[in-house]
Amino acid sequence: MRYKIEVQDETGIWSDVRGTDGQPLVFDDEAKARSALSERFPVLVQMERYGGGKRTRVIRVIEDEDDWPKKKA
Repeated sequence: MRYKIEVQDETGIWSDVRGTDGQPLVFDDEAKARSALSERFPVLVQMERYGGGKRTRVIRVIEDEDDWPKKKA
C-alpha cells in the first residue's frame, strides 16, 4: 500500500503535501508518512494531540490498473 499526507487550510480545504518537484509526497509505509507529516508540520500535529482540531492527515492511496497517468514499468 501507498500513503500520502495532506494538510487542511484555514478555509477547510484539504490539499496534498508536495515535494520540491511539485509532485505529491507518497510513502510505501504509513509510519514513514506520519513521521514526514510530523517533520513538516510539527505545530499542527502537536495541536491535534491536545484538542486543537484535525488539520493534518495520512491517507491510503488506492491504486488500480486504470490509474492515470500510466506509471513507468
